[in-house]
Amino acid sequence: MNWERFYDKGYEYILFNGPRLISAFIILLIGFWLIKFIRKALLMGMEKRDLDPSLRPFLQSLIIISLQVLLLIGFMQIVGLQLTIFTTVIGAFGVAAGLALSGTLQNFASGVLILLLKPFRVGDNIVAQGQEGTVHSIQIFYTVVTTFDNKTVIIPNSKLSNEIIINTSREGKRRMDVELKLNYGFDFQSVKPIIAESIRSTKNILESPAPRIGVSALEPDGYKIVVNAWVTTHGFTDARLRFQEKLMEDLKRADVKLPGM
Repeated sequence: MNWERFYDKGYEYILFNGPRLISAFIILLIGFWLIKFIRKALLMGMEKRDLDPSLRPFLQSLIIISLQVLLLIGFMQIVGLQLTIFTTVIGAFGVAAGLALSGTLQNFASGVLILLLKPFRVGDNIVAQGQEGTVHSIQIFYTVVTTFDNKTVIIPNSKLSNEIIINTSREGKRRMDVELKLNYGFDFQSVKPIIAESIRSTKNILESPAPRIGVSALEPDGYKIVVNAWVTTHGFTDARLRFQEKLMEDLKRADVKLPGM
């Protein structure tokens, strides 16, 4: 073995490539230090903006891993490694994975949007996909809703981001609408105070906005009365049941008969 020739080749390689290798490793070390600094800044920024806790680890990992991959690619470019085959393999893998996981990726993207835009939060009552209940948890791929009859419903996030969602909790109060029918033998002005007293004596019915009582329809065999009263969102059904029970008792006590009674 010609050691002198080997030495000359090595010396020549170091002479021409040494500065580039040293620069590449310095950039790599500085890059990792900057990424570590960015990680801390991201964590502080997410806490300051009160970003959803379930989204913080994902976004932080996504940004940090992306920066690390870019740093390594830059390092390989400076060193002089050919990335053609590497890029082709990654591209082919990405296309195959995208086709295989298209539905999952759609749920994933929708989950990120829901956690960022917050159309609803954990604890809100919502109506979606024919289901009504309380949001138990919001995951990256799906949302768990507990219905009022205690069923667990798992809804893919793509369904929630692309279709109508009714959030019944966001405003903090809901309007309760109750309709009853009386025949023309009962004077509305006599019945109205009875209904108003039933409203006042029912728990969870709010004084503001003020309840409204009026005639909603006139029909050949009688007229319809509509009652609009505002109640707190949580406890809406209980308030409605209590009011209807109290109203029926008060009307019966005043000898006002509903059809069929």
